[in-house]
Amino acid sequence: MFHVKHEAWGRWGDMLGLEIDAAAAERLDAYERLLLEKALPLGMIGRADREHLRERHVVDSLRAIPLLGPAPKEVVDLGSGAGLPGIPLAIARPDLSFCLTELRGRRVAFLELTVDDLQLRNVRVFPSGAEDLPGPFDVCLSRAFAEPGRAWAVAESLLSPTGKLLFWAGRSFDVTSGTPGGARISVSTAPELADAGPVVIMTRQ
Repeated sequence: MFHVKHEAWGRWGDMLGLEIDAAAAERLDAYERLLLEKALPLGMIGRADREHLRERHVVDSLRAIPLLGPAPKEVVDLGSGAGLPGIPLAIARPDLSFCLTELRGRRVAFLELTVDDLQLRNVRVFPSGAEDLPGPFDVCLSRAFAEPGRAWAVAESLLSPTGKLLFWAGRSFDVTSGTPGGARISVSTAPELADAGPVVIMTRQ
């Protein structure tokens, strides 16, 4: 049963058709506090997003839960930054293994602190570029990492033959002009999130 302070996560879960249990809600609350207290002051998240942090960043990350598929899976978050989308998804899917790649030192330190504080045993931090990471992975995540063509080029080198890239696109994403060569795409939208573009699913043709 949800504690009163976690009911908001339950409402978001119901709205998006997701299951967020009490244990996950507790960790999501703790992660949101870390974002506000540490990531935001260091410029990892824009100050204009302070009042909309949950919807624009954490919930926007969680909407990919149904796209990850069943376990076992190896998932890599390309250029994870403050841990979005990898950490919310790892909290919600403890049955999957996540690798967060990040080059920048302050962000690596924040990710390591977060993984330790939240006791995320299904997460490891890779303090280098995604290009240096040995694969294969079943799913690559790309949110504010690179434009579609570059994201697909990096992901394709890491993915298993049946793997997929989940790419968080802007609202102006055009399927006809935004599809990288060699990729087959489908689109997942979340009309419940006013500021969100689609999550574009890319696989090999």
